[in-house]
Amino acid sequence: MAGQSDLKHVLLTGATGMIGGALVPRLLADERTRLTLLVRAADDTALGVRAADMLAHWGLRPGSEPLHRLHLLRGDIVQPRFGLDTDVFNQVARDTSHIIHCAASVKLNMTMEAALATAVTPTRTVIELARIGAGAGRLQKVDLVSTVGVWGRMPGRLPERPVPEVTSFHNTYEAAKAEAERVVWAEGDNLPITVHRPSMVVGETGSGRALHFQVFYHLCEFLSGCRTFGVMPELGETRLDTIPVDWVADVIHWAHGQPGTAGQIFHLCTGPDAAVSLVDLQRLVRRTWAASDRMLPALRVLDRRWLERLVPLMGILAGARNRRALRGLSPVLAYLAEDQGFSNQATLSRLVMANLPLPMPQDYLETVLSFYLQQRRLGSAS
Repeated sequence: MAGQSDLKHVLLTGATGMIGGALVPRLLADERTRLTLLVRAADDTALGVRAADMLAHWGLRPGSEPLHRLHLLRGDIVQPRFGLDTDVFNQVARDTSHIIHCAASVKLNMTMEAALATAVTPTRTVIELARIGAGAGRLQKVDLVSTVGVWGRMPGRLPERPVPEVTSFHNTYEAAKAEAERVVWAEGDNLPITVHRPSMVVGETGSGRALHFQVFYHLCEFLSGCRTFGVMPELGETRLDTIPVDWVADVIHWAHGQPGTAGQIFHLCTGPDAAVSLVDLQRLVRRTWAASDRMLPALRVLDRRWLERLVPLMGILAGARNRRALRGLSPVLAYLAEDQGFSNQATLSRLVMANLPLPMPQDYLETVLSFYLQQRRLGSAS
């Protein structure tokens, strides 16, 4: 057992999300690590319920050794200072040696005010925590999760550097994350910060396991044709950059222990040369859906603008579940309209040396989709 003086203290936000949830077991595997999770809950009773669900997901049994190094802190990222009182906030800042900020809302249709509250407000809080920790001589590293979406509607490939020139975005999520990055570069100077920009995060490489089914899975439901009665826009040569959550978590876990990565931006993405085409992804989706005995309509290509006009009518004809999904179709269609690429050569060069080779979509996408369908069947049966 490590001595108290040997322990590092990690503060992690977003533990109930895909990336943060994958980081928890990796962090607790090191017996020198104490881990504090910021968790949103209405009160301590609700926090206890969330804690039980989270511990079950991570396979942590009551009384097991890692639980002695795990602490849950009730707070809210949309509140200044996470909604913590001054004494608690300052104590956390002075105790924390490493901060990993993963918490965010990935909803694409938030108001700008709500999007900024989930992206910019917690970024400023993390910087304030880091300043206090650095002043106390305790802070060693900060890792912030952003997104390749900060490239917005720009043509060409997202460079591995700050991009203050971007002003046009597909949705408020991208715009708010871009503003959060501007805060990092403007207000986080002299702090040991690494920024990670993942692309569309999907389930684990070997199992397909995912804590949540987010944008990628909604997109696949759309590509199957089931939600739109087979009506589909022309997909052209557009590609979709995906990345498995276990690799993203491995990279962030590695980087948080590498002070030399401070000041760098890592593009956690497949890159333009290996990203899957939407045409190929659609074929895979429909093949996987058919293998699971889901009924698939014949596909009919329609101009994208006409499809958007038809969405309200489809909502009337669809069931309640599909109707809810169709409300989020417009921002998904915006992703399909443009072929984007994200440079990752500098990132991959660094990660190859760290023995973290990039996984290829053909090695995990079918498994990811099969796991999703299996969970859907289990959910329908329960």
